[in-house]
Amino acid sequence: MQTTHLGQTPDGQPIELYTLRNANGMVARFTNFGGTLMSLLVPDAQGKLTDVVLGFDEWEQFLGDHPAFNTLIGRFGNRIANGQFELDGNTYKLVVNNGPHHLHGGTVGFDHRVWEGKDVSTPDHDAVEFRYLSPDGEEGYPGNLEVRVTFRLTNANDLRIEYHATTDAPTVVNLTHHGYFNLRGEGSIQDHELEMIATHFTPVDPDGLPTGEIKSVEGTDFDFRVMKRIGDGLATSDPQVRDRLGFDHNLVVPNWNGQLQSFAKVRDPHSGRTLELMTTHHGVQFYTSNFLNGPVGKGGVEYQPYQALCLETQGFPNSPNQPNFPSTVLRPGEVYEHVTVHRFGW
Repeated sequence: MQTTHLGQTPDGQPIELYTLRNANGMVARFTNFGGTLMSLLVPDAQGKLTDVVLGFDEWEQFLGDHPAFNTLIGRFGNRIANGQFELDGNTYKLVVNNGPHHLHGGTVGFDHRVWEGKDVSTPDHDAVEFRYLSPDGEEGYPGNLEVRVTFRLTNANDLRIEYHATTDAPTVVNLTHHGYFNLRGEGSIQDHELEMIATHFTPVDPDGLPTGEIKSVEGTDFDFRVMKRIGDGLATSDPQVRDRLGFDHNLVVPNWNGQLQSFAKVRDPHSGRTLELMTTHHGVQFYTSNFLNGPVGKGGVEYQPYQALCLETQGFPNSPNQPNFPSTVLRPGEVYEHVTVHRFGW
């Protein structure tokens, strides 16, 4: 693995670029600013490499406001209603940054923190480990949280993400990686075809917060159990999709047992590239970049809605305020762990 010094943040923290490669020509480039995946070059059947993630050409552009392009998200991915939750009889008030709600860890979440990077490659594959200590009270969360996230690029064309966290006080944790994928590398993802094994999803209110219901996908546009074109799902009068301008919902992993299982398959008919998503988690947020209206990204392209899809492995949104959802509470002595695998092919 190659490590390159890129520069430093305005407050003097060094920024490094970590370049991972495999035997098939795949290249993944990360920075320790937000654990950001700067680029991901994936071959097609003819061996042509294309960058399949959105973002920026220069790392400094990630310092500003952006829709979390390919960054680590924490302490809590997705939304927490009214920026607060109760735990063990105590009420914790978080930073509000999405209307009256808390989103993706707050104003300065893990996506805007400088992580400690380390080469943990093996003879079999390149890998980089990022560590961050989130202090007690950061963005309103209780407890000192020690986080470790490892990215591995294997010769099976797997980009594997391993999450690990511990705390010294009861807290809530929901880590994910916010990858914006376009297997063609350009244009809309409406022609991408998607299959997901989910039998249920969590409907949302007008603010994008789960209502608490866990609803069957049967007879809805959330039924992707048979592969279909994403654009066909977007062309609907279903208020769940229409009012969010597309898909921005949590899908439930069926028969969840904490073991790694295949959840979704994506296929681009133009390039022939495929993506299989595997996870040990109990939820996956499916987002069709509905609210992507700009900024100007790689190559001077002004990004538009439906230019990428996100499949964020996670705990259910707003679970600290929904007692019927799986718990996202972490206590001292416990270990938070989950694994996500993105397997690319053609």
